[in-house]
Amino acid sequence: MPETPPIGIEPRDTTGDVFGGPAADDPAAQRQRERERQRAPGMDGLFVEQVNAAAAQSIDVTVPRRRDFCVACDLPPGSLQRWLVVLLLAVSLHGVSNAAPADDESAQTIVHMLDYVGVDYPEFVQDGEVLDADEYAEQREFATQVITLLGRLPAVPSQPALLGRARELLARIDAKAPGSEVSARAAELRAGVIQAWNLAVVPRRAPDLARGARLYAEHCASCHGLRGRGDGPAAAGMEPAPSDFHDEARMRQRSVYGLYNTITLGVGGTPMRAFSELPENERWILAFYSAGLRAAPEQVARGEALWNKGEGRTIFDSLGALVARAPGEQAEAASALDDVRAYLTQQPTALQALAPAPLDFSRATLDEAQQVYERGDREGARRLAIAAYLEGFELVESALDNVEAPLRAGIEREMMALRATIGDGRPVEEVAAQVARVKALIDRADDALSAGGLSATAAFVSSLLILLREGLEAILVLSAIAAFVVKTGRRDALPYIHAGWIAAVMLGAATWAVARYVLTISGANREITEGVTALLAAAMLLYVGWWLHSRSNAQAWNRFLREQVNTALGRSTLWAMAGVSFLAVYRELFEVILFYEALWAQAGAQGHRGVLWGIAAAALLLTATAGVILRYSVRLPIGPFFAATSGLLALLAVVFVGNGVAALQEAGVLDATMVRFVSVPPLGIHPTLQGLGSQGLTLLVVIAGLWFNRSRARAALD
Repeated sequence: MPETPPIGIEPRDTTGDVFGGPAADDPAAQRQRERERQRAPGMDGLFVEQVNAAAAQSIDVTVPRRRDFCVACDLPPGSLQRWLVVLLLAVSLHGVSNAAPADDESAQTIVHMLDYVGVDYPEFVQDGEVLDADEYAEQREFATQVITLLGRLPAVPSQPALLGRARELLARIDAKAPGSEVSARAAELRAGVIQAWNLAVVPRRAPDLARGARLYAEHCASCHGLRGRGDGPAAAGMEPAPSDFHDEARMRQRSVYGLYNTITLGVGGTPMRAFSELPENERWILAFYSAGLRAAPEQVARGEALWNKGEGRTIFDSLGALVARAPGEQAEAASALDDVRAYLTQQPTALQALAPAPLDFSRATLDEAQQVYERGDREGARRLAIAAYLEGFELVESALDNVEAPLRAGIEREMMALRATIGDGRPVEEVAAQVARVKALIDRADDALSAGGLSATAAFVSSLLILLREGLEAILVLSAIAAFVVKTGRRDALPYIHAGWIAAVMLGAATWAVARYVLTISGANREITEGVTALLAAAMLLYVGWWLHSRSNAQAWNRFLREQVNTALGRSTLWAMAGVSFLAVYRELFEVILFYEALWAQAGAQGHRGVLWGIAAAALLLTATAGVILRYSVRLPIGPFFAATSGLLALLAVVFVGNGVAALQEAGVLDATMVRFVSVPPLGIHPTLQGLGSQGLTLLVVIAGLWFNRSRARAALD
């Protein structure tokens, strides 16, 4: 279906685009394309229009809302139930889908246009002669827009040099330079843009192409044909015809990343629409599948045999090496290396074995952060320092905690200090020294983890402590709330409490399954989810605790009984209890599953039984704890019971605030200013100015609530 042409370029005949080209420019054809666009379902045209608008005006654009997709729309406006649904959906989906910022979209558009210049220019300008005036004009327009968009991107140290190379590219196009030279210049500039603005040019994990045939048949085969030869049923009469993915000359000039960009952004003014409604991993699957269609089975078999013998492993040492460059840039046609490329394109999961270990990733990323900082890019260095922790060290954090907890705490502290050093703009030498300190600690952690697997006893104890440590807070919250409703005879609230924690377990398991098998939820998003849910839970705990404390004296309790006799609790209170129940369980559940995954791998076959017994023992102890609280707390007089319960919830709110702020600091959302103070993570105490300050403010809120309730009680007596 047709799309808006990119950034001020009028539709013109560009026969030969990899995913199809535009139709002719006669008015009837344009009217037909517009009618088709208006009939298009979903998000046809939206993504490219957003990119164009953002690039041209540097403003954000909002996707129109569709009420039939709104979960909370049918709940009463302004109701607590509606706000809870919205908040819970926002928290649970945060790591799964995030809109790309306008700057990143503009940079991706630059890469997209340079990709087309590199592919199309040599075909239409040969020996200094223009073979197609419209095509030549379009290549020149692309190059001009690259200069414009480069100037609008956020400033980075290499931006002036890249602008100079972009002007040189335009000058060589004006001079009708040889196609090989223009393609090389476009590829060099494209690589520079990717590096300068840290664009994500690789999938987060190697895509599994088992779903490729189905996705291709659903989204592409109608135009490009089941075998990718451009002969699908919808191709009849299409001008120009859809591209043939078996066209060796053209496909050798297109990288997998270029195909991904085309699928994501579409081709302006052509029947090739943007498929931005598809999840990112599905777009990568389609890009790999399309790129691999032309490879003969014999070539793939030869490539697999060569790969297994070690051929090409230094060239294709990562997904980035496979997807970022065109086949023609990677290997000579019909060479052994080209056979390896063909095999890896059809089986990208073969590269997973080459993925660096988490601590190796941390070391390499720390080195990169230091290099980026030395080039003057403080924000880029900070992002890399965060990634070194969240995408590397954190993945072995639980395993290291099982063998040497003080070392784990020391690495966390020094990595946070590194981020603060970078953020403060300290001298390069100081940053380098801090990187060296962190790497030395990581080396010690590597030695500790490689000393051998856990014994059955150590696996049992580690498994027991994980669930006890992470589950105790949730059990205390649930037990306190359940004890209240039992004590007051308001068992109508129990279904809400049970619904909250059951929903948390189900959503936590679903989140893990999505992250494990569908999408990759980054470490930053995991920490943000944990931090946001912890702060939401703290706010709800403060509300419920204040509500309980306000009824801790006899007069208030008797008044409450008179008001509530033969009636259920208020709906807002019931939903607050359900929300607290949900958040108390969900905020840690995803991470608990990840911890147990790491422990399961670390324990080995001989320790698996110990892990399972540890889970069972911890569950039994947590259940016993809840039973003791329920059994003995209800025997307390009503005043002390309410006072003790509200005090416990207030304490837990302070703990949640401390841990929530720490999680957001680990994700890089909040700054972390280290101070000399004790570190007691089980109580949410972390030695940072922001965390301790937030806990102090929470204590002030608790004290203010106590004072308010007592003042109101005294006024009632008067």
